[in-house]
Amino acid sequence: MTTTTLAVLVPLLPFLGAAAGLLFGRTAPGFVRPLAVLPTLAAAVLAAIVAVRQGGGGPIDASTQLTPTGSVPIDLALHLDGFAVLVAVLVGVVATCVQLYSTGYLRDDPRYPSYAALISLFTSAMLLVVYSGDLMVLLVGWEIMGICSYFLVGHYWETPEARAASLKAFLVTKLGDVPFLFGLFALAADAGTFRITGILGAVAGDGLDHPTLIALLLLAGVAGKSAQFPLHTWLPDAMAGPTPVSALIHAATMVAAGVYFVARLLPVFAASAAALTVLAVMAAVTMVGSALAALAQDDIKRVLAYSTIGQLGYMTGALAVGDRGAAVFHLLSHGAFKALLFLGAGVIIHAAGTNSLAAMSRMGGLAKRIPDAYWTMTIALFALAAIPPFAGFFSKEAVLVAAEHASLGDTTGVPSGAGWTVLVAGLLTALLTAAYATRLWLLAFRGRGPAAPDHGKQPIAMNGVLWVLAVPSLAFGLTVGYLADWFDGHALTPTVTTAVLGTGVALVGGLVTYGAWRHTTAMAARPPIGAVAAHPGDGPALSEAEAIATHTPAYGDIASAPDPADPGRLLLGPLHRPAAAGFHLDAVYHTLFVRPVVAAAELVRFLDREVVDTYVRGAGAVPRLLGAGVRRAQTGNVQTYLSALLAGSVVLAIAAVIVAAVGA
Repeated sequence: MTTTTLAVLVPLLPFLGAAAGLLFGRTAPGFVRPLAVLPTLAAAVLAAIVAVRQGGGGPIDASTQLTPTGSVPIDLALHLDGFAVLVAVLVGVVATCVQLYSTGYLRDDPRYPSYAALISLFTSAMLLVVYSGDLMVLLVGWEIMGICSYFLVGHYWETPEARAASLKAFLVTKLGDVPFLFGLFALAADAGTFRITGILGAVAGDGLDHPTLIALLLLAGVAGKSAQFPLHTWLPDAMAGPTPVSALIHAATMVAAGVYFVARLLPVFAASAAALTVLAVMAAVTMVGSALAALAQDDIKRVLAYSTIGQLGYMTGALAVGDRGAAVFHLLSHGAFKALLFLGAGVIIHAAGTNSLAAMSRMGGLAKRIPDAYWTMTIALFALAAIPPFAGFFSKEAVLVAAEHASLGDTTGVPSGAGWTVLVAGLLTALLTAAYATRLWLLAFRGRGPAAPDHGKQPIAMNGVLWVLAVPSLAFGLTVGYLADWFDGHALTPTVTTAVLGTGVALVGGLVTYGAWRHTTAMAARPPIGAVAAHPGDGPALSEAEAIATHTPAYGDIASAPDPADPGRLLLGPLHRPAAAGFHLDAVYHTLFVRPVVAAAELVRFLDREVVDTYVRGAGAVPRLLGAGVRRAQTGNVQTYLSALLAGSVVLAIAAVIVAAVGA
């Protein structure tokens, strides 16, 4: 088969698997798991073959016109460059791991058939975005991912938290998609085409009349899809969905789509210095704010959610300084270790037999009980903290090197202020990232909480997937010298300056957090005089959906008894409370947007009920009264009718005489 034929099959196979799963999931339950795993696995293998055939050479393009529009044509087009083929491999591998993992994690879930089909559809939509060479076709995959996330985040729809989270994710991302759609149309109007190659050609020839407006409109959609400030608040709440869904959304689909879109069309954004500056500021605020929030969270999945927001900030920061190679390199690296972290968190939750809202402050005795998750999550946390030689070190250093070059004015068309903004925020975020990664490891695996009830050994599919993802988390960065051809021939090796600075601040963050943990643990071990030692009981194990519904963390209600041994409280001090609440952005949005809309709706309701309905009721009352009067006159008495006729005749005669007299 030709390379383009194989590329067409990559998104098509998961789509067919999703369709078959929805059709036969109920009638033939024995085929559900093969239909979930095999098409996705085949797509991953084909994506790897396409990547090898593309070989980092020139882009491979193929297209056929979908329909004549009379103006800007829409084509079914493929655009396979080094970035596209590598990201497709990431999507295929992570999706396969999630499907395999889910066979164990959701083995007793009655809605597993629809869940697996939606995962396959989600994967197919992301692969369509990755390979598409036409923006309208890309938009189809973009929107399918939005509806899939709505259903998957709301998988436990019987709980109000899951329903609210799915609705919030859908509405916030749609809020960004509205200006995004206008931006796409404005871009096509200026370039005269939806084809990516045509648009890039128009940019190279200064063919865009409104580059700043287009770039800012597109950034709104990117901020929503990739959970960047200020449209990031949906992502932490999306943890109400099953843990494997979180792994897929955070590692290889949905949030990665926005970053990939900007990387694909980076020349469009680079045509406007103002757009790059806005992107740099957005990345900086996202990085630092999310890292502070992660340091204050107690739920392990919310820590990882804020971590994802921050790491996406690194990627958008690299794009803001004009280096899409560094952005996509960190996207690939992050996809491996973040999928591993979420799936490892799922093993913790599964081992405890409780819920998806696992409170780290109440964890204990887990390192020995789940050694696979312990060791693989340790590798992933080293990668997250960017400690050499783990993958995160090389990809994060690539971002810092790009920011350093831009700050020195070495990157054409990029304001030096954008470079300094990304560089300073990146170093500060490296410090905070190492701090919350160390805190997560200490609380989850070295915590002093009561040992969770033992619910048996985890399925081999769950543990095996962790070790598969541990390999790229450990070694992917070492391949940077061999992947230059796939990254436009751009070397992504660290420099001494950024390597020393980045690693140094990461070590400081980790060591300070460890010291704070030792201090708080020692202080917590000294009960006040007269105090009676007490340990909260484990309580009955709950299902994931039941625990979400009752707001029950994995090891007790931490809201009523905060753990004094949490180093995050000591490190953040007075910032801890606002950081734990996400700096109250939801409250701000509620005040600025929700309340005015609700007030306007109440006003419309009042006007409709008291004004409009009054006229409607009046218009109906008059004919009703007239009808009642006429009905009363219909007595059936002939004498009454003759009397009325005579009286009417007399009245008419008198009226005629009066008119004649007046006329005379």
